[in-house]
Order: sequence, then structure tokens, then C-alpha cells
Amino acid sequence: MEKRESVWNVQSSMPHFEKLNGSIKTDVLIIGGGMAGVLCAYFLQKAGVDYVLVEGKKICCGVTQNTTAKISAAHGLIYNELLHQAGQERAKRYLEANLKAVQSFGELCRGIDCDYKEVTSYVYSLDNRKKLEDEADALRHLGWDAAILETPKLPMQTMGAVCMEHQAQFHPLKFAAKIAQGLTIYEDTFVKEFKDHTAVTESGNITYRKVIFATHFPIDNKYGLYFLKMYQHRSYVIALENAEDVEGIYIDENRKGMSFRNYKDLLFLGGGSHRTGKKGCCWQELKEAAHQYYPEASIKYAWAAQDCMTLDHIPYIGVYGKHMPDGFVATGFNKWGMTSSMIAAHILTDQILEKENSYGEIFAPSRSIWKLQLAVNGLEAVFNLLTPSKPRCPHLGCALKWNPAERTWDCPCHGSRFDKEGRLLDNPANGDLKKSS
Repeated sequence: MEKRESVWNVQSSMPHFEKLNGSIKTDVLIIGGGMAGVLCAYFLQKAGVDYVLVEGKKICCGVTQNTTAKISAAHGLIYNELLHQAGQERAKRYLEANLKAVQSFGELCRGIDCDYKEVTSYVYSLDNRKKLEDEADALRHLGWDAAILETPKLPMQTMGAVCMEHQAQFHPLKFAAKIAQGLTIYEDTFVKEFKDHTAVTESGNITYRKVIFATHFPIDNKYGLYFLKMYQHRSYVIALENAEDVEGIYIDENRKGMSFRNYKDLLFLGGGSHRTGKKGCCWQELKEAAHQYYPEASIKYAWAAQDCMTLDHIPYIGVYGKHMPDGFVATGFNKWGMTSSMIAAHILTDQILEKENSYGEIFAPSRSIWKLQLAVNGLEAVFNLLTPSKPRCPHLGCALKWNPAERTWDCPCHGSRFDKEGRLLDNPANGDLKKSS
């Protein structure tokens, strides 16, 4: 039987930090100790800014420990879409921001034992060569010399793949453990509420001038409309022993397809994705694929990831909302948490320092929300709010759905998750289920 936890969690030792004890003041409060929050703290400290990072549990114990840790600017077939919907300038800046993030990881990983490896990234298609050609044309139009190659290392026939060289992969927790050393962090410090530039926790209040929400899904519902602008998505991973080395990182252009990458003697097979709270194939799809394509392999680890999905497939990074100018946010990473975390850290550090950042406008949360996905999110929320069943999510009251594969209660509106005992697993809910639920 495989271990139901990520390989990163098994093969790393994270530093531990004290719980907040008493009230404090700081210029910048960072809420959330995942990769985005830790990187923000790292760059703010380098800039000499007075800051504090608080994490409700342990740093990198949530979404970050469940990533497949691809460091890539190849985010599916996004550039042709951006070119036509957002224009050449915005599409080019999105590409540049992600390439800069890849480069930044490479620079930071020098001298850190985090299994960093430069690889080629491939976006493949099982049945549509034209989509690949359009994406390659778009990338060339944006200044990247893209090529379509065959995929002999994959176990199934494809129509080829758009390739992007000089991308990377690494061990995210080994990396985070190193850069977190010496940072001002409080663990087991859960922010319950906000009162006029003060974050309230069980063990003390934190008064701040500015605040960064790096909590995966934003936890303040009063501003920004994030509960309408995003939904959450589950995806699954198995790590195989005795499987072939695919020599790169691969993702299917079809969002319901599979991804591949190796780590040492393991092959990661990802897929089975579905909207949180909806039915999905989960690990079963991956196990069937492993049996078909790698009959001699065995499953050593299995885990799941959760991602915030935006209306236009671009993260929300910047000022939290029009009426919250001292608040900043990093969210909606659309399954590309590593590069997006680095982009967020650069943009938000500059904005805290009141410096111009040439990529800030592209990721600004205030951009237009008039997309088809907005209506889908709204209808999903209304339907589940009107569903009379229990239990109910304490976030905004939606009816929870039982996830038999993971034995959890999941919210189809905004993605909060709870174990069978009602304990909170994933936000935006800020507490456990009430006994009466």
C-alpha cells in the first residue's frame, strides 16, 4: 500500500518557529507561510523592511508540500490565448515575468541542496496538432524561439509537444527550509479576525501598517470579491518506482490530462483533476494509467493538491481591493504555484517599497472580472447556497459534499475542506465545522 503523503514531506526536515506570545507591532504583516509568504519575507528582509510572518500551522505544510514543483513558464497553451484576449504587450509581459521567476529560482538555488535541476518543459496534445502550432506561433510572436517536438519518452502516442528549454524542477521543502532560516516567523499563530490595522490571534494582537495575504485563498471577504473571482481545483499525484525516466516535465494541453516528471528514481504521474466539491476520477484514473503504461512499476506515494483558479488564468497579485489600499494579496496561481510565488514576492516587495514594478499591472487584482467563468462561479454558489442539505461550510454557508476518495467534506463554492470529524483542512473557511452542522 502506498503512503498517502507527498514525497517532499517524507524526505525533508523543516525548521520550526515559536508561537506568538503577546502583542507586537510591525510595518508589514505577512499572513500565510507557504512558498509565496516565505519568499515575500525573504525579499522584504533583504530590503531591510520590518516585517513579521505568521502561519496558522507549520510553514509549507499546506499547498506547498503537495506541489509537483515544476518551475516553468510553460503553463499549458496559455500564450496563444493571452495574445488574442489580452494583447501582445500583456502576453509578452506575462511570459517575461514567468521567465524571470524561473531565473530567480535558479539564482537562489545555487549553493542550496534542494535537488535543483534544469530541464526542458513540454506541453503535449494527444489529438490536436493545430493547437500546438498556434501556441508555437504565439510564442515566436512574443520573442521566444518555440519548437514542436515529438515525445518518444512518453508512454503513449501524442501529436507532439511545444517545448521550452531551460526550465527547472526542485525539492520545494528543502529549498524553503534553507531560505526560511533567520526569517521572523511565528508558527501555530492563527489569525481569527481584523480590527483596524490589527490582526487578532489567540496568543496576541499584531498591529501593522501594511498586510500581505499569502493564505492561498484570501481570508477577508469584505473586499476584492475573491469568492466570486476564483474557485478551487483538486488534482492528484502518484509516485512510481521502476518506471522510465521521461527526461523533462510534461503537461497535457487538455486540463483534464496527465502530467509527468521524474524525481530521482521516482516518476510522478499527475491528473484525475476536478473542481473541489465535484466528482472526479481522483487517484483511480492515475492507477489505471500506471497499470496500462508502466505494468512493472509500483506506487510508493500518493497525494493530492488544491489550486485556486482565476477568471482569466492569470494570478491576482497586488492591492487587495479598492477600499483596502494597505492590503496586498497573492492568490489564484492556477496550478503554477512555484513561478507564481516568485512573481508575487518580487511584485509585492516592490509595492511595499513603493517602487514601480513593470509586471504589476498584468497581475493586478483590480482588472476586469467580466468573464464567462464569473457566471459559472456565481451559479455554483447560488445552487449550493439553496441546497438544503447539511453540513454547511462556515465560510459563506454553502452545502458541503462528501469526497469518498479522500474521506473529506468539500465545498463546491469556494473550496474549503474538512476531515470527517469536521476539522478544517483547506481555507477560505477560518475554522472547524460546528457540531450542529
